Amino acid sequence: MDKGIIVTFVSNYINHHQLPFCNAMNSMEDVEFHFIQTSPMEEKRVEMGWALDITGIPYVSLFYEDRDECKRLILDSDVTILGWSDGLISEIEQERLSSGKLTFRVSERIYREGQWKFISPKGIIAKYREHIRFRNKPVYLLCAGAYVASDFDLIRSYPGKKLRWGYFPQIKNEDYVKPELTDCVNICWAGRIIELKHCEHAIEVARLLNEKGYNFHMDIIGDGNKKADIEALVDRYSLQDRVILHGGKKPDEVIEFMQKADIYLFTSNYLEGWGAVVNEAMECGCAVVASHEAGAVPFLISDGINGLSYENGSIRELQDKVLYLFENRDKIREFGRRAKETMTREWNAQNGAKELVRFSKEFLKGQEPRPCESGPVSLATNIRPAGFIRSLQEKNRLE
Repeated sequence: MDKGIIVTFVSNYINHHQLPFCNAMNSMEDVEFHFIQTSPMEEKRVEMGWALDITGIPYVSLFYEDRDECKRLILDSDVTILGWSDGLISEIEQERLSSGKLTFRVSERIYREGQWKFISPKGIIAKYREHIRFRNKPVYLLCAGAYVASDFDLIRSYPGKKLRWGYFPQIKNEDYVKPELTDCVNICWAGRIIELKHCEHAIEVARLLNEKGYNFHMDIIGDGNKKADIEALVDRYSLQDRVILHGGKKPDEVIEFMQKADIYLFTSNYLEGWGAVVNEAMECGCAVVASHEAGAVPFLISDGINGLSYENGSIRELQDKVLYLFENRDKIREFGRRAKETMTREWNAQNGAKELVRFSKEFLKGQEPRPCESGPVSLATNIRPAGFIRSLQEKNRLE
């Protein structure tokens, strides 16, 4: 067995999307794994059902209860992964990043609202302190989204050291296999009902399917400040018998809806950094029709192979892709099977942990670490994000 290594992952708090990866790291025989939580979870997220009982997780340490020991782990571990810490440990992070020890930084986009913002002198100074000055250190960027590499390339940071990464939610009953299609096709949409997620696009799909006489049922799961607008749209199109709004549900309940769904719609725009519901829907064997602008989609979906994607938030293209599935019903289960294979074979917590440890060991042995061919820890290439003209079509603000 290889010599063991100590790996410490630091982030604001451990959540359902990080837990599978952390458990996978902790289960590796040659890894001593620690997770440092820098702050308690916000009450809003606790109310949404995202809280975990961390008292039963032995590898979790709380920075706000034992600062000295947590600082020691961050600075002395063979490998430290720096996630989101809300600036609470910035001085310790700077010390680690300057140390010459192997460090990974996890990041979503830094110019999500527009790459033209990188020209701000004040912003460049901040980015120099946070990122640019470590460009020649053994610091690698784990890009949690397909457009992250392009953002960081603008500021010339992490040259040749940007790797594909993401979130690895894990569902219960992952061996679930969908039954044969029935006459009624079940469609699902889930998320916060807010501007950037464009739930109204799903309703426009339902309107068209209803007009064309297709047999379908659509479940909408979620709450948000646009819910009343969606309810009004359902009423306007007389879709009450076709579309059901269920309100907010706990994560396990959302998965149950996905398992019953044949088609999953993901309609977020370019402000969606990742979109873990895509992982979950694919793992549930859904045929996913997704906006190519959201961070997870170019990494996870190959259009026409394991799902379908559409460009520039186009409602017309979204409708056409869904109509294709209704007109070629055999593709629904075909895409669903391939989607599940993508998650089982490649985009999962166990493979992410294995590849990250393999990469780290190569570095620690004095070798040139090799990105893998595809999936997590493969080389993140520049993918062009939405541009200025596209941003004029949206509210272009994070919620």
